[in-house]
Amino acid sequence: MSFVRAEARAALWRWREVIFGSFLGFTALLWGLGSFGFLRVLAAVIFGIAVLIVLAGLQRSRFRAGGGGQGVVQVIEGQITYYGPLSGGAVAIAELTVLSIDGRSKPAHWLLVSEQGTTLEIPVTAEGADALFDAFNGLAGLRTEHLLRIKQSGAARLQVVWRRSDAQARINGLN
Repeated sequence: MSFVRAEARAALWRWREVIFGSFLGFTALLWGLGSFGFLRVLAAVIFGIAVLIVLAGLQRSRFRAGGGGQGVVQVIEGQITYYGPLSGGAVAIAELTVLSIDGRSKPAHWLLVSEQGTTLEIPVTAEGADALFDAFNGLAGLRTEHLLRIKQSGAARLQVVWRRSDAQARINGLN
């Protein structure tokens, strides 16, 4: 039996890094104010780490859409795999050429296009879709703020989030 409502527990879990970083920063601040010498320097370092945890947690929290959607996503050793009730597939992160989000479907879907031209569609609410944040951050030239802004806009259209720099040259070479 839980004394915390499921919605409150989900909200706390979504913002877990921010809560932890805030607690750590507050503790380091109190420790730094009450100490001197080396301990004050150590408290300042811990406070700096806490600020970084809060900033990273804010980005992750903005990316999370919650679970409960159709299918399961796994990111293992540079490969994104989606197991869905009607479709599925896998794509290597190194072979991604285009990353888009399709807001026309409900819920929105990530569209991952590989070098071979195959498209993997992943609902943003799929179980384990949170792991895509780290996978997408590994893409060269992807701006995290741009990704988060497009995802949160909720626009009912297809939006390209990232395109590999040599993608157009490869497409022209296929013709």
